[in-house]
Amino acid sequence: MRHCSRGADLRLLPVSPAPDASRLPTALDGLRVAVEGTRFPLETPNAAAARSGRGELLNQLRDYIIPRANSLDAPLLAVVGGSTGAGKSTLVNSIVGETVTTPGVLRPTTRASTLIHNPADERWFTGHRILPELARLTGESAGAHDPNTLRLVSSASVPAGLALLDAPDIDSVVSANRDLARQLLSAADLWIFVTTATRYADAVPWELLQQAIKRGTSVAVVLDRVPMDVMEEVRADLAEMLARQGLGQSPVFAVAESKLSKSGMLPVSEVTRIRGWLGSLAADALARSIVIRRTLDGALDSLDSRARVLTEAVREQQTIAHELQEAPRTAYTAAHQAVQEGMQDGSLLRGEVLARWQEFVGTGELLRQLEAGVGRMRDRVVSALRGRGRAEPAENLGEALHTGVAALLVSHAETAAITSARAWRATPGGARLVEQHRELATASPDFGARVERAVRDWQSDVMELVRQEAGSRRTTARFLAFGVNGIAVMLMLITFSATAGITGAEVGIAGGSAVLAQRLLEAIFGDQAVRTLSVKARKMLMERADALFSAEQERYTQVLAEVVGDTSVPDRLTPALAAVKAAR
Repeated sequence: MRHCSRGADLRLLPVSPAPDASRLPTALDGLRVAVEGTRFPLETPNAAAARSGRGELLNQLRDYIIPRANSLDAPLLAVVGGSTGAGKSTLVNSIVGETVTTPGVLRPTTRASTLIHNPADERWFTGHRILPELARLTGESAGAHDPNTLRLVSSASVPAGLALLDAPDIDSVVSANRDLARQLLSAADLWIFVTTATRYADAVPWELLQQAIKRGTSVAVVLDRVPMDVMEEVRADLAEMLARQGLGQSPVFAVAESKLSKSGMLPVSEVTRIRGWLGSLAADALARSIVIRRTLDGALDSLDSRARVLTEAVREQQTIAHELQEAPRTAYTAAHQAVQEGMQDGSLLRGEVLARWQEFVGTGELLRQLEAGVGRMRDRVVSALRGRGRAEPAENLGEALHTGVAALLVSHAETAAITSARAWRATPGGARLVEQHRELATASPDFGARVERAVRDWQSDVMELVRQEAGSRRTTARFLAFGVNGIAVMLMLITFSATAGITGAEVGIAGGSAVLAQRLLEAIFGDQAVRTLSVKARKMLMERADALFSAEQERYTQVLAEVVGDTSVPDRLTPALAAVKAAR
């Protein structure tokens, strides 16, 4: 075996002062809680990356940073990782000198994880100090190939103060294995990266090496199965690549292509230097401490940028959630304004309503003679109606008004629903919500029925207004000529026209209907009372319309709340990170 080992360089690397044994673990646990509290439910541009980053950060906090900060004197954990078929398990067995992990024949070759430790260090690994989510197994258990387990092997061949962990393949075809491999590498004090002469330039390993650089993880590289005739060339090329990536201080070992023994071991000569280097780390408390502290410091240094990414993603979620909240609010506010305009522009006083009004007053000729004198016309209408029952025409007019108002409300509610759904589809994270809740693109199925009830209730309110205003006038000839229903529908009529009170040739047919109705009511109640009644009637109708629209808008609010939750949760990551910095 030819090698280039720089283990001594690790002892010369500067490290920061020892962290506060009491404050730092507490601050780190506070950061863990803050990270756990971050959520990215909306499919915003950075959501997927944020979820992945959150998971990786949580895993490293639980699996490595917090337990290591709590126990700096625990054995150094060296995770052996690499690509499929690189010979990781064979290398581990050869270093230990006995079969402690079984190399696979099928791909992926390493499916689960095996941790080999000295019997004196057993207490550090049987509990859940590190990798708490993995169940512990000992011996040749049936679950030894389950990725959710950690198989513990005690061996006196491993020096005290050191543990080796054979990890699943980093490029496994099984996603769960890949994820576990990355999780285990994040839990390492030292990553022993195993590659081959034919695969050392592959993209996936270098991606993980870049992560190791960013997080300050100590790395050693084993170049396996190197033909002797290209040993120098391959080793030099790998060393140059490592130097370019900032890993020039990392120990590099080259293992020549060799025939395995009957027990599946590499020749002792090929692993002697690796075994000796690991043994020296275990025996030298200072060297071991330097490797541990360097990796811990690197992991702590990486927290700032990683937490900042999560904070920015949380703010992005809050911004998008606010936009999603505002879209239906804007749409239903516009619906409210449109209904209000529709109640004042005279558009409801045409068609069926106009026909029923003419039926109510007895003849369309009355309206055409309106310019001749409203006072004289009012007297003629009252005279014509006195003593005659107007119940049926009043009911027909009331029904026509009811239909018109209901259609106005339904139309604008449908428009608001369509507008809200369109805005959500155009907003990041909103398209999926609309897809999952297709009912949001239209008004509620029972909205029409609720509108019908609301308009009828409003008409009842108007009649009650008339009764209260009439008081002692109920026995007058003018009041009796129209009755409560007739007066109520005339009040509704003037409620729907902003032209009420205007006279002259410029008033159209619809406006003229409202003018005549107003003059008839003024003959009963007086000018001021009619103005007050019409304002009250319009206000009561708009209040009912607001209640209907608010209920429709609430559908969007509820869907968003179910997905996003409380968007007003304060930023807990920033103060938690500041506490970690202060504790260091």
